[in-house]
Amino acid sequence: MKKIILSLILIITMTGFSNNKLNNGKSDPNELLLKLFDRNHEYNMRTYPEWATYEGDHRYDDKVTDNSESAILAGFDTTKAFLDELLSLDYKALSYDNKINYDLYKSTLEDALEDKKFNWYYMPLGQQHGIHISFPQIINSQPLSTYNEYLKFFSRLYQFGKSIDNTIELMKKGIETKLMPPGFIMEQTLPQMLNVIKDNPEESVFYSPLIKENKLSPEEKSLASNELKKIITEVINPFYIKLYDFVKNEYLPACRNNAGIWSLPEGEERYRKLIKDHTTLNYTAEDIHTIGLNEIKRILGEMEKLKDSIGFKGSIDEFNNFLKTDAQFYYTDKDDLMQGFRDILKKMDGKLPELFGRLPEAKYDLMEMEEYRAASAPAAYYYSSPEDRSRPGYFYVNTFDLPSRPKYTMTALALHEAVPGHHLQIAIAQELKNLPKFRRDLGFTAFVEGWGLYSESLGYETGMYDDLYQKYGALTFEMWRACRLVVDTGIHEKKWTREKAYEFMRKYTPNSDKDIQSEIDRYISWPGQALAYKIGELKIKELRAKSEKTLGVKFDIKKFHDEILRNGAIPLPLLEKNIDEWISTQIN
Repeated sequence: MKKIILSLILIITMTGFSNNKLNNGKSDPNELLLKLFDRNHEYNMRTYPEWATYEGDHRYDDKVTDNSESAILAGFDTTKAFLDELLSLDYKALSYDNKINYDLYKSTLEDALEDKKFNWYYMPLGQQHGIHISFPQIINSQPLSTYNEYLKFFSRLYQFGKSIDNTIELMKKGIETKLMPPGFIMEQTLPQMLNVIKDNPEESVFYSPLIKENKLSPEEKSLASNELKKIITEVINPFYIKLYDFVKNEYLPACRNNAGIWSLPEGEERYRKLIKDHTTLNYTAEDIHTIGLNEIKRILGEMEKLKDSIGFKGSIDEFNNFLKTDAQFYYTDKDDLMQGFRDILKKMDGKLPELFGRLPEAKYDLMEMEEYRAASAPAAYYYSSPEDRSRPGYFYVNTFDLPSRPKYTMTALALHEAVPGHHLQIAIAQELKNLPKFRRDLGFTAFVEGWGLYSESLGYETGMYDDLYQKYGALTFEMWRACRLVVDTGIHEKKWTREKAYEFMRKYTPNSDKDIQSEIDRYISWPGQALAYKIGELKIKELRAKSEKTLGVKFDIKKFHDEILRNGAIPLPLLEKNIDEWISTQIN
């Protein structure tokens, strides 16, 4: 998830650009195109240094992104300059592969420029995004072993105040232009900020790296300790308090009351754009709403059959309530929950060679979600490994409120977030060295999340759902994604209230009440994103069915999966074109 968000940020926040003319009539357009991609990557690293750190590029570990409005606007100018340079190339002279690279790069830049008029950056905070959450996460990717590395860390922390001031200025512009999130969303950010503020600096998340193993001498550790305590006391805490006070006293009273994006300026146009961005298809909100209702009906029939197979005599509603309330379905110790996921993934790791010809080199691990963001976060996230493989990819597990973390959905969740889901797909994309860097970073949501949901279904054919409750859990996850189609379009197109959306989800899923509320609020904060899962999964399943029917005994599941993944994350129409071409090669 983080990978997708940051990939989008890179496009918007590029600043500075060389005005070298690309097509001077003498150079090979293919070579010039690749040089443009290289320059794009260099500017991205320099202008979004936190992302560079995350990616394993540590040249800018002492810097933070300039998040001022002037820098953001300069980024749009840069995007336009990149696009102009791209358009000056001789498209006809490009190779087949570079025409694909060109088309994807062009559409990415054009999409970013179309967003300029919407001023999304005037709403920089939410319960699942924003500097109050993202800034502490630096400690998970920044090297902090030597004293020189700590000096860079100190420099970065000292710039936190300026970043907060810029954030507040953007939010003030949001008040002026009526670009405001709902108040009930912003209320959730307040405890998140308070969770970071610690009177004792040694209890701060920013101090925690010093407690871990490092290469510091006793003298260096003492110096680092004193400096971190000073920064936490004089910079981190005061500016978190400043942001907290602003949100509570000025911003919250101005927030909007309605949940849907329709209540923002140009709300309908915004939602149409987001539907296209997240699905890569030309669906209307009504199209998606109908697909969701049809999928709910189909999945409900599967759930009825499985409930009967389990031997439960009551209705689906009664069975779902049984799953929600019976203690046997919940851990009471978070270490047991984490170990449960490890056991599931160890089993799935052994199944991967049955499904894939190519497996990623990158490793993955589990990580407990940080306390300061867990209360408003979903059940899990995946954060990718940097390309230098200096650390693994992380499957973050939310251990907050264990009675809302059912055992019976654990297999589906693990398959989605780790393998064969996000870790496998994203790590393979990173390792496709035949692709330019921007292609390896692309995160078309319909592909990435569609693959994640499709990966859950691979548990059926690998014996991962032999336990019927885990199998039912997989169906509840599929139902959850089908409900998303109805709820997201209901909120943002049909003007459903938050309460109506909640009741709809509660009717069709056995998710805990807390989980449902967190999900509803996520759809409200991130319009359109929730549509990508089911839409992408349906397309991948459609392409698999077409391949199996056309190829018959020649169909090879390993080759099919490798073909799906060999171009990284791409728009669904391009994926369909590629699979159609692949089918023709397999026939011949």
